[in-house]
This record gives sequence, structure tokens and C-alpha cells, in this order.
Amino acid sequence: MQANYYRIADHKQLTVHNNQSSQLQLGKQYTATTYNVGFGAYNHDFDFFMDTGELKDGTKVKGHRGTAISKQAVLDSTNGVIDTMKAQNADFMFFQEIDTNSTRSKHVPQVSMLEQAFNHYASTFAVNFHTAFIAVPIYDPHGIANSGLLSLSRYQIDNAERRKYPVSSSFISKFVDLDRCFSVMRMPVKDGKDLVMINSHMSAYDKGGKMRKAQMKLLNGIMEKEYQAGNYVIVGGDFNFALGQDMIMHFANGEKRPEWVSDIDQSMLPEGITMVKAQNRETVPTVRGAEMKYDPKVNYMTICDGFFVSNNVKATATDIDTDFRYADHNPVKLEFTLE
Repeated sequence: MQANYYRIADHKQLTVHNNQSSQLQLGKQYTATTYNVGFGAYNHDFDFFMDTGELKDGTKVKGHRGTAISKQAVLDSTNGVIDTMKAQNADFMFFQEIDTNSTRSKHVPQVSMLEQAFNHYASTFAVNFHTAFIAVPIYDPHGIANSGLLSLSRYQIDNAERRKYPVSSSFISKFVDLDRCFSVMRMPVKDGKDLVMINSHMSAYDKGGKMRKAQMKLLNGIMEKEYQAGNYVIVGGDFNFALGQDMIMHFANGEKRPEWVSDIDQSMLPEGITMVKAQNRETVPTVRGAEMKYDPKVNYMTICDGFFVSNNVKATATDIDTDFRYADHNPVKLEFTLE
């Protein structure tokens, strides 16, 4: 594995396919969604070998699967994602952990499936997980992985760039939590400014949140710079933080707090940037623990998916309840207006 390890260079220009010509304007309402689709594997019967936890009675639990249960399971989940997103009819869609030609997702071409389903959108894809072969677990190797961030837009994208996050250099982490990044897309607004949209997926398996804090520092700097330049800023994605300390143990479940759970709140964002708290966040979580098959009364759940916006963007958010049928995450929808 070591011989095949490398990181993609920072500031990599991304190709925009099927670019659109429509431009954004002030005062009009738009919608955006973010959805970590978990490479199509995380249906109710799936658990993942990297995930561990402990029940409140002290019982240790650990996932065991390295790949999806079957190719049909991946197809069913991917089609479920497509149907869910068609029902939302959003102007912008961000997806994380979406595969192309990967062992773990049974080589289902998820990226092309979504691009074909939404062929009237511009699209751009940034790789954030690429490895020749992961040989663990031995009984169900994770295998070859090609995965990343897919961003779809009904509006013109002038420029798209891949920015790399700092990541752990530990031997295991750099192979299973590889090459984290975010996509930065610039979209022209009719007032002469830009809407800067960022699709982000921060590190998992980061005990205490050390790497995620370093990643937030980088992201904060970019958000602050763009807002101070007069641009509109929207960041969506899977932050792998609980979005608010009150969400860490908010949802009733049978597990203790997992080691990976750290939180971020409004005080950790730069001036002029706001965390948009979903209106139904008290009742609809956005992620479930995957150290066991899905049991809504037992699995740990919290809110770690959502949006940050600059103060010149008026926005509300809603968590979309899919009951985790197609992924270990629920999507989040943002309604926003540029002011």
C-alpha cells in the first residue's frame, strides 16, 4: 500500500461538464442540497469494518463489512438517492462519498448514474479517495477505491477548483481516510459579484477532532476572505463534527458517545459566517453510527451535515428524513436568497 500512496496537488483545476448559461440574481429564492451517499453500501443491513462503539450496558460493538452487500444493493441505494433528489428538485446538489469503478461499491458507476439522471445540470467531480488496493478486512477487502465529491448546478460555473485539506499521516489513517478535499466553485451573479459554493467532506476516524480542527482553520480562512471581498458564500457538506454541542447526545439511542464525535458551534466560525441550523434538527438526525446494522432505537445518531453561509445570504435549512434507507446519512436542503 505504501508504494501507491500519494496526495493530489493543491489548487487543482476541475473540469466543468455540461456547463449552463443561466446566471444568478439577487432577491430570487434558490435551493441546494447536500448528501453523503456512503458509496451506495449503507442500507439498513450494512455495517462498516472501521466503525466501533460501545453500548450503554458496556457491550463493545464493531462493524465487519469492507464492501457493499451486493451490486444490487448499491444499485438500489443509488437509485434511491436519485429518486430522493428528484423529489427535492434543487438548483444545486452536493454529494460526498460517491464512487466510480471501486471494489467497495461493486464497480457501480455512481457518478455517471447521477450525471445521467440530472443531465440538465452542470457537473464537476473532485477525487478525495483514491487507492490501488486496501487489503483489509482480509475476509472482505475494501479493495480499489475511486471516490469523491460530485457537485451539480443549474447555473453557470465560471471556475471550479479542488483544494486539499490537511490529513493525518499515520500509516492506517492515510489509506482509509485518504486525501480529504473540498471543491470551490465560482458562479457569476448579475450584480457583478460571485457566489462561491463549496462542497466539503472533512475527516472521519479523527479521535478528538484534531485534523478536523486544522481543516476548519483552512476553510474558515477561505470563507472569510471571500465574504470580505463582497462575494456570497455557501459551504455544504459532511463536516464530521456534531453541529452544536447540544446535538452530541441529543437523540435517544443505546450507545455511548463515540470517540470520533467532536463538535463545532457558531463561535468557531469567522465573523460574517453563520451555521444554518435546520428547522427540524431536533427530530431528524443526519448521520447514524455504522458499527452495527441499523436499529433506530440503538444506533448513535447526530447532526453533522449541513450548511454555512455568509451574512449576505438569507437561508433556512431542513433535514430530509429518508430513515437512512439509502445511506448512513440523511440529506439536508437549503433554501436561500442572495441579498
